Amino acid sequence: MTPLAPGQISLRIYPHRLPPVQMVERMCAQARVAERAGWDGLMTSEHHGGFPDYVPNPLQLAGWLLEATDRVWAAACPLLLPLYHWSHVAEQAAWLAARFPRRVGLGVAVGGLAQDFEIAGLDYAARGAAFREALPLLASALRGEGAEPLSQDPAIAATREVPVPLVSAAQGPKAVARAATAGVGVLFDSLQTLDRMRELCDAYVEAGGTGSRIAIRRIYRSYASSAAQDHWGDGQQMIAAEGAEEVAEGLLRVAREGGCDAFNLRVHVKGVEPARVDEQIARVGEELLPILRRELAGSR
Repeated sequence: MTPLAPGQISLRIYPHRLPPVQMVERMCAQARVAERAGWDGLMTSEHHGGFPDYVPNPLQLAGWLLEATDRVWAAACPLLLPLYHWSHVAEQAAWLAARFPRRVGLGVAVGGLAQDFEIAGLDYAARGAAFREALPLLASALRGEGAEPLSQDPAIAATREVPVPLVSAAQGPKAVARAATAGVGVLFDSLQTLDRMRELCDAYVEAGGTGSRIAIRRIYRSYASSAAQDHWGDGQQMIAAEGAEEVAEGLLRVAREGGCDAFNLRVHVKGVEPARVDEQIARVGEELLPILRRELAGSR
């Protein structure tokens, strides 16, 4: 199984609001629940300065989740690329892949929170230009195609045989064209409408993109009241229903109308206790994912 590939369904792992030691233990425990329930992979994401429900070290956390599991892949996705030098990101991802062969992926984004850059002493306004420069260089390095001296790193050299899969967060036509040119997949924001996602998917394919087109959606096998669900999304960003078939149909509509071919799903909802999240991870994995995989495979 290749990380971040078309047809795969991954889980976004979030920290619960616990003391740090228990927070990490809980995320590793939820990774194990996801693996037992049949999820393909796990994603971690990044914000800094104690921003609620995020961690500052998504690549490190991905390594912890891999250490806690045996089969699933994990990806820092998205990692905020302009906060780092692309060559160091490439080396760290490649060495993580050396420790966990064929179980490591990576997703990168420009970043949209000024605080993340202020903490690092970086110019928030310069992030776009930095990202545009770094993305193709990072993509080449993770395929073992980079220039010396980076190409002499043993783990980087090993990616010539087994590349580290890479996707780029994309919110506009230029961004998807950039990803296509770099030879990487795309990750779509959960707030994008189906019409907008379809527009971007079509633009990506027209630009020569052949990677996965991953939609992010929050889902919930619901026992909550309709009044509570009113705060969870408008039916495109949040899909909540009683039955697995109903949730699957909502996601398949995203695939059909939005043009995506893979999903990153979130079951963490503000105010829901960790034990309930564990239950959702297990139920979605065991009841929903087989339906969704079957239908996705048939549509391809």
